[in-house]
Amino acid sequence: MNEDLLPAIDEDQLFGAASLIHPPRILMLYGSLRQRSYSRLLTEEAARILRRLGAEVRVFDPSGLPLPDDAEPEHPKVQELRDLVLWSEAHVWCSPERHGAMTGIMKAQIDWIPLSMGAVRPSQGKVLAVMQVSGGSQSFNAVNQLRILGRWMRMVTIPNQSSVPKAFLEFEENGRMKPSALYDRVVDVMEELMKFTLLLRGKSDYLVDRYSERKESAVELSKRVNQRSI
Repeated sequence: MNEDLLPAIDEDQLFGAASLIHPPRILMLYGSLRQRSYSRLLTEEAARILRRLGAEVRVFDPSGLPLPDDAEPEHPKVQELRDLVLWSEAHVWCSPERHGAMTGIMKAQIDWIPLSMGAVRPSQGKVLAVMQVSGGSQSFNAVNQLRILGRWMRMVTIPNQSSVPKAFLEFEENGRMKPSALYDRVVDVMEELMKFTLLLRGKSDYLVDRYSERKESAVELSKRVNQRSI
């Protein structure tokens, strides 16, 4: 172990007051293009709650987003998505469950988010909340898969989640969600997301700073310095 690369935990960075004063920036993704998309309606309902709690919210419309590897990263919809990811401090991912899994539309959006863009890791350290809708009885397949993806994308996924069964029964004709215990759970999840976002933003770079990566960077720097001396 290189002790120079493993300093004591910096409590000032962990517990010091964050200097950010802008509203929490939250990006919302949903996984259906149907005209009456229940994942979109649930996302819009959650967005209303987040705005009520003081967040700045942007909802990405996946319509027109190409399949991964079927277009260049410069495609306008891909650039729009990646710009929103860079802008955001937290995400909400909401997918229908189809054939026991998240939809391809949901997965395509996540697949277009790279693990790194130059020296920037766009999703690393951002807070994530996951939700799903189902046409039948309650299931947690989609949210469980979204959690796995969130961990792979190096995000901080909050403990709470929302799963809405028989979603066609839970929304009014105008698109608003009916009052119910399921609605209350959505409020719980968004409140928790806001708390985690406020707690972690401005500190995520320090929280995900890793000894192994510092060590690797030190080795690469040493190689570059030694090459210049040849």
